[in-house]
Amino acid sequence: MPEIHAWPSTLVLVALAAYALGSVPFGIVWARAFGLGDLRRIGSGNIGATNVLRTGNKPAAFLTLVCDAGKGAFAVLLARALIGEDAAQVAALAAFLGHCFPVWLQFHGGKGVATFLGTLLALSFPLGLATCAAWLAVAAAARISSLAAILAAVASPLLALWLRPDSVLLCAALAAMILYRHGPNIRRLRAGEEPRIGRK
Repeated sequence: MPEIHAWPSTLVLVALAAYALGSVPFGIVWARAFGLGDLRRIGSGNIGATNVLRTGNKPAAFLTLVCDAGKGAFAVLLARALIGEDAAQVAALAAFLGHCFPVWLQFHGGKGVATFLGTLLALSFPLGLATCAAWLAVAAAARISSLAAILAAVASPLLALWLRPDSVLLCAALAAMILYRHGPNIRRLRAGEEPRIGRK
């Protein structure tokens, strides 16, 4: 963990603002903008980019990916610029929780992978880049998005030990939440029933 310099009340405000930003459901926004219908009734029902891709609309999926990653990155960068590194890590966690448990959707959100990667890229570009590389390597080899997400998340605290030691606890917390959110995927992986990337 970084040293705490900000007032606790300031960090609470940072957490609330980052949560609000992270809770914006861009997958639903872009699915409606492209006339794809209610994303929660399509494919897996998830609001993330992978489920948008199952509609066959690659531009909508790309925009969802960029926006979901961008909201996490923006929260981190703004908190760092205005307050400091302690606030940046609080913002990273809060934005991620906002995506996974958005108040606007009765706390039924996405699985947080894009937001996770966006926060890490903003928190530490080498760490984020290494984690993205882990995701891409598994995704290219296995063509299963959930498997890539799970393995990249598990790798992130280990990568943080090498590249950004003060973020190990944050990475471990985010990885634990990603594993929790991917519980159904893990069961399908064990059964050999998990869909592959690009399947409509």
